[in-house]
Amino acid sequence: MKRQPHSATILKRWRGEESPSVYGGEDVNVASILPLRPEIAVGLMIVAICPSGPSSNVLTYLAKGDVALSVTLTAFSSIITIFTIPFLASLSLQHFMGESAAISLPIGSTMAQIFSIIVLPLVIGMTIRHYFPLLAKSLEPITNRLAVIFLAVIICLLIIRESERLPLFIAQAGIAVIILHTIASLIGFFSGRLFQLTIPKRICIAIEVGIQSGTLAIAITAGLLKNPDLTIPAIVYSLWMYVSAFIAVYYGRKKAALAK
Repeated sequence: MKRQPHSATILKRWRGEESPSVYGGEDVNVASILPLRPEIAVGLMIVAICPSGPSSNVLTYLAKGDVALSVTLTAFSSIITIFTIPFLASLSLQHFMGESAAISLPIGSTMAQIFSIIVLPLVIGMTIRHYFPLLAKSLEPITNRLAVIFLAVIICLLIIRESERLPLFIAQAGIAVIILHTIASLIGFFSGRLFQLTIPKRICIAIEVGIQSGTLAIAITAGLLKNPDLTIPAIVYSLWMYVSAFIAVYYGRKKAALAK
């Protein structure tokens, strides 16, 4: 039996292969090749440089992936992006919008948003699991069902809230979102295969790379930058990533059932 790399080794590999900066590099290529408006290109970049967030942990759990690795990668990317998002978002504004960008990203407010939306829930969850392991274990069956309901509600609310504008949003950013998400997820999965990782670890990395925090992207574009056009990619991505995530969940559960 081949010895599988532990989480620390995987984290080092992931840091070089699927870090947010690499994802951002893919997004620059997508945004540059496709005929996108500058606002859509910037919005897509902001989505790409956001961390995965707690949603990826839930989806990894539902897909029978490696949850411990998922939490580790989420924690790492969340801490890093506190410092990288203000810098990379500003570069994106200058690159795609140039002198027409009459907006700037407040660094302090951006860091506070990242901490409250991404880091704080993660810290609370890890604290409860560490100090109250029996409680956390007993809540798993309940949280499993609630997670499915929660994801379904998110998708329905997004469709209902943006039903009138959704066709226009999809026409403007849909192709770019699908290409970016698909490429990122495949790179995550097959890089795990390259390093001979187990199926649960491959699923985890694919989800971590493919799932971005649409909530944070919307908070930055609509709340901090106050530009509705920049929000369009985040809205489309938030819808598409959950729809595509069910493919990963189905695949992971099928593989887990066959392994029994």
